[in-house]
Amino acid sequence: MQTLKLTNSKQDIATAGKLLKDGELVAIPTETVYGLAADALNGEAVANIFKAKGRPMDNPLIVHIADLSQVDDLVAFVPPVLEDLAKAFWPGPLTVILEKSDLIPDEVSAGLDTVAIRMPSHPDARAIIKAAGTPLAAPSANTSGMPSPTTAAHVLHDMDGKIAAVVDGGPCEVGVESTVLTLCTRVPRILRPGRVTPEDLFDVLGEVEVDDAVLGQLAEGAVAASPGMKYKHYSPKAEVYIVDGSAEGFAKYVNEKVAERAADEAAVAALVFDGEEDLVNCVTLPFGAEDDSLGQAEHLFDDLRRADELGVSDIYVRCPSAEGVGLAVMNRLLRAAEFRIIEVD
Repeated sequence: MQTLKLTNSKQDIATAGKLLKDGELVAIPTETVYGLAADALNGEAVANIFKAKGRPMDNPLIVHIADLSQVDDLVAFVPPVLEDLAKAFWPGPLTVILEKSDLIPDEVSAGLDTVAIRMPSHPDARAIIKAAGTPLAAPSANTSGMPSPTTAAHVLHDMDGKIAAVVDGGPCEVGVESTVLTLCTRVPRILRPGRVTPEDLFDVLGEVEVDDAVLGQLAEGAVAASPGMKYKHYSPKAEVYIVDGSAEGFAKYVNEKVAERAADEAAVAALVFDGEEDLVNCVTLPFGAEDDSLGQAEHLFDDLRRADELGVSDIYVRCPSAEGVGLAVMNRLLRAAEFRIIEVD
């Protein structure tokens, strides 16, 4: 299959919409990461997302809409609080889980009785949804388990020849996937953190919980109610290690590892905060200032992919704060590192 490289021109967006109507897969830009889209109401088309990504079929997908009115047909019941959330965060990087209607194929919900829905703020994404004339199921447009794509080039690295087209809408602004909030629990619960923080949601809801699996591993045998909960995710080919401690302690630890691998100069890379590049004796990839979790989120996946391009075998990451959007950064790193955290002074 030849993958079409489309722009965000009106003509190319119309082309993307027609491909999606015809049951094809099209990678689309959103403000979070690029999504691999299919007609959310076409179970066969959605099943092809899993094949292209190599994604386990028990990992549910998010349905993307262009207008709030589309929600009614997709869910069994619209709780009044959804209007408050939509007014505050839609269009934007918030996904809400509700009880699904019979229109949602099992392929989208992974057999669950719920559906995850969001309205992206990226104008190209909403234009493509409108051109397709249907809600779109769209997980990240990457090989399953690898770092999510934040540029069209990332998509083509993983998906060229596997999908019908990719629409290049430029680099993603947010850089990590949307916050996922379930309204199917007594107290609304965050299942995956993102740009919309617990504090943001508390201001609207008055109460909100953060699931234990956000910073921990999903309990054995538990069902994943949201993408990003169950499997190793966001991980490059290199082994990732989170190093928690001071800049000096981090540098000492990494430099010891570099010395152990002195014969292989390209073996080690370090993801560091801006300004710390000269502390370590290896390739450094700055991923934002220490107090700038928004910048860290924007650059994290790009840096992890760059490390793979450099051919390194081990990546040591300065542990970020888990406050605010930093909770999302830490969540992605924990899964990329398979929860390997090294404590230093």
